[in-house]
Amino acid sequence: MNIQQAFDIAAADYDNLRRVLIPCFDDFYKTAVEIISSNGITPLKVLDLGAGTGLYSGMVQAVFPNAEFTLLDLAPEMLEKAKSRFSKMGKSPKILIGDYVETDLGGSYDLVISALSIHHLSDVDKKRLYQQVYHVLSPGGMFVNADQVLGKTPDLEKLYRQNWLDSVIAKGISQEDLKAAQKRMEYDRMTPLDIQLAWLDAAGFQDVDCWYKNFSFAVFGGYKN
Repeated sequence: MNIQQAFDIAAADYDNLRRVLIPCFDDFYKTAVEIISSNGITPLKVLDLGAGTGLYSGMVQAVFPNAEFTLLDLAPEMLEKAKSRFSKMGKSPKILIGDYVETDLGGSYDLVISALSIHHLSDVDKKRLYQQVYHVLSPGGMFVNADQVLGKTPDLEKLYRQNWLDSVIAKGISQEDLKAAQKRMEYDRMTPLDIQLAWLDAAGFQDVDCWYKNFSFAVFGGYKN
């Protein structure tokens, strides 16, 4: 099984489990949406990398109803869920099926977002992607990555993992759902936050920052002047 197949299989119940699998769900996504509007940005063209079921981009669309979205993901079943989500809002985003490391991202965009996706890339591909994102952003544009990061030390990573496990068990996750989530986690290739912030700086982003962090869950990004 590859990563596309793993997430296609998970598509049916993916959204229902988000609040269980993301212990800090409300604050995590609230920050990822509010940081956009709090900086005075009114995006008209938005690209969502690894859009999945459109959970994050749907939240952004609700705040910016005039924005036009391009949703890119390699799992067709997940994108079917995203189309349904947007359809209920009377919207029809552009759908692209593919690996965003290899896909021409087009451009230009006022806002590029991603949620819980980029951590599946190798370090080399993460660094290259950040450069690509900077390239396709319009001047004044913004990049927001709501993702999981690796603990800076082995002890911190152990703490992050244990905290997550304790949290999802406390929320009553079934053994079947837990095993499925842990199976998908085998595709994780996480990188410490400080290293990724440095890559964003090197790519040319300004005011690079982490706006929220709860153990491994972080919302970070930057701007293009």
